[in-house]
Order: sequence, then structure tokens, then C-alpha cells
Amino acid sequence: MKSKLPKFLMLAALSVPGAAMAVEMETAEHKEGKHVIPVSDHTVTANVGIVSNYIFRGITQTVDKPALQGGLDYAHASGFYAGIWGSNVSWIIGSGATGDAGLELDTYAGFKNSFAEDFSYDVGFIRYNYPGSYTPPATYAKADTDEIYGAIGYKWITAKYSYALGQFLTVPGASGTSYLEVNASYPVSDTGVTLGAHYGKQTYKGTFADNLAAAGNTATYSDYKLSVAKDFSGYVVGLAYSNTNARKGGYYTYTSTSGVTKDWGRSAVVLSLTHSF
Repeated sequence: MKSKLPKFLMLAALSVPGAAMAVEMETAEHKEGKHVIPVSDHTVTANVGIVSNYIFRGITQTVDKPALQGGLDYAHASGFYAGIWGSNVSWIIGSGATGDAGLELDTYAGFKNSFAEDFSYDVGFIRYNYPGSYTPPATYAKADTDEIYGAIGYKWITAKYSYALGQFLTVPGASGTSYLEVNASYPVSDTGVTLGAHYGKQTYKGTFADNLAAAGNTATYSDYKLSVAKDFSGYVVGLAYSNTNARKGGYYTYTSTSGVTKDWGRSAVVLSLTHSF
């Protein structure tokens, strides 16, 4: 418990209103006898949340346990953005690594904007960081991962493609590993309710993935999710159901040191509470 305390303090710091300065900065000027207060081109916001199970691309990152999460974002009127986001995780140690690896800390930057009224685009880079001192199992790499991504949206539907630049979440030599997803987020008018749907396919590339496939233990899989969320004056309560077709007993099935076997890509119901400011 003592070793985990700094990680939770780091996540909590991301959600402190004073530190985040989650307001649009404004300046005042005097013009023709009137005070004009133009909105700044710069916006800083923060978010904090708790989930009953942290699911990433259909796979549990906390081995079916809750997660505390938070982030800080900067956006410019030009469309440029950058941010940092963190969550506790347990999948690295749970998959056989030794040491300390209980935190995910992501950093990202990109550019997004709209065009032709109902269309939008988003391109960027994200690094999944897993700070800590740990040793992965033999033949596996460290979990840190770099991806570039591009997305195009039309109204409430978005398609996104993510491409790994090297190793991918402990899989060595996985450059070209990709994730293609389609997301729908439909706000129900005047209710504060948003309905969501998601489908994605994670495709692994490289020698390691080829060897897995040759042994009948492919890591490639598809996932889907259905969700509903309700905004209560800035506090969003969400409920989601996710599942994958990851083969039972395959790459995402792990046996703990106590002998308990779990399929990390199995169906899951997740309850969440988030707040942005």
C-alpha cells in the first residue's frame, strides 16, 4: 500500500482545480468607453473519474478491479491540443512481470478541426507510459508504447486508425500493429443522455505476433461496446457493456501466482463517474 500512495497522489494532483486552472483565460481592454472581454485562444481543462473496471480496447487493464483516473488538457483555437492522462493499472504485474508497474501515464498531442460543416478530423501522437521499476517475462518487452493516429468524423460518427511505431504493450518488434475503430456518440436532445456504440479490431504485426499465430495463439481480436451516459450538472454517470472475440485460453488468458485463471478479454459491465472542469 505504501508504494502505491505516490501514484494516487499524482492522479489526484491532475484533478485539483487550482492546479488545473480549468477556466478559459480572459483579458479586459477598454474600447470606445466600453469594457470588452475577449475570450482567450487558450483553454486549459481537467477531468477526474472513477471506473469499476478500466477497459482498453476490450481488454481489462486492472484485472476487473476499479481505477482512479484523471487528466489535464490544453487546447488552442487553431486546433492544436496536448495533454496528459493517468490511471492505476495491474495488468503488467498480473501478466508475470516482477517489480513495480501500477501506473499508466499517457502523454499526447495533435491537431483537430472541422470542415464542410458536419465533418471533422483529428491527427496526433500518443505515448503510453508505464513508469516504475519492473522486469517483464522472458521474450517480452517493456510496456511503453508509441502510436500515431488519424480520425475523420461525420456528425456523431467517427472512424479512427492507430498505428504502433515499435513495440506494443510488451510485444517486441511490433511496428505496424494497428487498431481500427468506429465510434458513434448520439446525444438525445434536451435529456443530458448520450448513447454510444463502438467496434474495433486490434491487429498485431511482427515476428513475435507471427510466432504466436503459428502456435495457434494469435493476439489479434475484435471488440465492441454499447454505452449510455447521463450528465448531472457536470457529473457524468456512465454504464457500458463490452466484449471481445479474443480466444478463450489464448493470448489474453492469464493464470495468477495463486493459480486463478482469468480471461482478460471477456465480457464486462462497467460503471463510471467522471467530472470535467
